[in-house]
Amino acid sequence: MTNINNKKGLDLGRDPIVYLLIKMSLPSIVAMLVMALYNVVDTFWIAKISSEAIAALTICFPIQMIFGGLGVATGVGAGSYVSRMFGMGDDSKAHRAAGQVIFLSLFFGVAIILSGVFFYEPILRFFGATEIILPLSAHYLTVVVFGTPFLLFMMMTDYLFRAEGNPNVPMYVISFSAALNTVLDPFLIFGWGPFPEMGIKGAALATVISQFVVIFLSIYFLLFSHSKYKLKPSHLIPHFSTIYSIYKVGVPTFIIHLAMSLVLTIYNQVLGNYSSLAIATLGLGFRINGILMMVLFGIGHGVMPMVGFNYGARNYERLKEIIRVSSRFSAILGGISCLLIEVFTYPLLSIFTKDPELLSIAIPAFRIYVLTQFLVGPNIVWINLFNGIGKGMTSMTLLLTRQLVFLVPLIYILPSFFGLNGVWMAQPIANVLVFFIILSWTQREFRILEQQKAAEAGPLDT
Repeated sequence: MTNINNKKGLDLGRDPIVYLLIKMSLPSIVAMLVMALYNVVDTFWIAKISSEAIAALTICFPIQMIFGGLGVATGVGAGSYVSRMFGMGDDSKAHRAAGQVIFLSLFFGVAIILSGVFFYEPILRFFGATEIILPLSAHYLTVVVFGTPFLLFMMMTDYLFRAEGNPNVPMYVISFSAALNTVLDPFLIFGWGPFPEMGIKGAALATVISQFVVIFLSIYFLLFSHSKYKLKPSHLIPHFSTIYSIYKVGVPTFIIHLAMSLVLTIYNQVLGNYSSLAIATLGLGFRINGILMMVLFGIGHGVMPMVGFNYGARNYERLKEIIRVSSRFSAILGGISCLLIEVFTYPLLSIFTKDPELLSIAIPAFRIYVLTQFLVGPNIVWINLFNGIGKGMTSMTLLLTRQLVFLVPLIYILPSFFGLNGVWMAQPIANVLVFFIILSWTQREFRILEQQKAAEAGPLDT
């Protein structure tokens, strides 16, 4: 069997689990934290324009989530497939999958640019833009779409790097992109130095520039550094059986992101009935809470290739222990973070706005919104269990249950009883309900793995 690991990589099948979890998750956590902090800084600068500008950014966020969801879905599918191929020793299929990622990022990137340029107004109206917010949202969206091919390539290749046992590379790439974006933001938004004042368009342009520059780092690490991928020109030609294998896991992940985008759209539409300040509150809370969420997602990113490799190697006991350790760690981290956010809600929000009317809405909203974050981490780990073993439909079903069966009805129902606070209450209640469902499904999967282990061991000699 060809080992996934070289001297610079990690041994996903033999290294100690806690050590691997730290080494695989920490770079992703750092990268995701940097990206979350960038979103916070971006919001900080845009808040200097107006509350309406924050609301406009919030309207565009679910649209960008669809773009990012396409990149994540392809990356998750490719990463799951590649890690399993490496685990089985079939390196040639892993190399071909890496080439398909390059083709797919270009194909979908061009399609998104055309859609955003020619159909931006109906798209923004569908996602909840009001007459006041629409012009600012259009200024942002029609610029930021031009960075989509670069964004997709960066996100897709991130999962390839993790699948080969090199989790530090995505950290370097994402951190550099976010740092460059953060530096460019105030110069392009406010016209510092020789730059013209561009307002919200400047924020979008800063994003496009940083995504374009960073693509060269991704290409270097994929093609010219110590990569295990040996790409040939033929690997870039569409190979439909490989694409099918990628999207067998990837499509469910994309549907999950579509559902998340739909939920945010519903949030925007419901909150729009109250005021633009309520929409701005969602934007603030989503980005601040995103710091914790990025840490938890980083753990999930580290878990998936570990699961995929050990599943491909039929090391089921080690796989289960990886899930147990990771879910406990993420629960503890989520609980500590939840307590800190509850205590420091006002100082956190007051960094971004001194508007007393906005703060009067945002402070109770944020405290309600994060109440059950200690349950989110284990859910993310368990979902990555199913992605790692190639059961994307299962992860999709479980997450859609949360989004569409619990969260969406609660967003509509609870305000009838609790007013605006009812909108914020939907999130923690949905988290509690889905936690027990995903837990029971994970325990069921463990039993299936036990049966597979027994079947592969064969009858005992007597």
